[in-house]
Amino acid sequence: MTDTTPHTPHLTPHNYVIIVAGGSGSRMQSAVPKQFLLLHGLPVLMHTMQAFEQTVIKPVIVLIMHPNFHAYWQELCSKYNFNIPHQLISGGETRFNSVKNGLDQIDCDSNALIAIHDAVRPITSAGIIEASFAYAALHDNAVTAVKSRDSIRQVKNGVSVSLLRDEIYLVQTPQTFKAGLLKKAYEQPYTESFTDDASVVEQYGIAINITEGSYENIKITFPEDIAIAELLLSKKPSA
Repeated sequence: MTDTTPHTPHLTPHNYVIIVAGGSGSRMQSAVPKQFLLLHGLPVLMHTMQAFEQTVIKPVIVLIMHPNFHAYWQELCSKYNFNIPHQLISGGETRFNSVKNGLDQIDCDSNALIAIHDAVRPITSAGIIEASFAYAALHDNAVTAVKSRDSIRQVKNGVSVSLLRDEIYLVQTPQTFKAGLLKKAYEQPYTESFTDDASVVEQYGIAINITEGSYENIKITFPEDIAIAELLLSKKPSA
């Protein structure tokens, strides 16, 4: 594992994933960020990286992390003998800035594919990842999402209105884009409406394509999510 600096040569293959590991752990009521919590005997983040390493895509992994945790991460890699190759890059003030930092280290042609993934989605299936890359290769972008299972109401000015459940999708990651498109979109100035990478690209004027996710592709956010993820991982066959 290497710690990328401004003097490190930029990356050049054709498939990449930027894994954003900037969580603080506040909602987990934890002393350490949630990406470092143990899940099935390994830190959550290691499961996330394994999910990409175990695909046929095998993208170059660019890991974005607050610099305060770089040394701790290196200690964890040593402790668990974790040797999946990756570039470790410092995050920015916002998720937008963190992703932009990662993009700045990727030197590739405009048709290369770059996925963005939450560090705390550790059990994303190989099928979901591979489908995202395949669809983006043909259609410029692919955003993983699932239909809402629940009835939805929107509240505006104190008035609630029912929305059609079949028209509501819950967005997940990975979100995969042609490199040229994604880099151009990230040249825009930051606004608070940028909630994910799809919103940045959409603001740039590009229609977003949805690819099918899974209700098991959960994001570790609250303490009970670790127990759910443990159960889901226990159902998976051993690699």
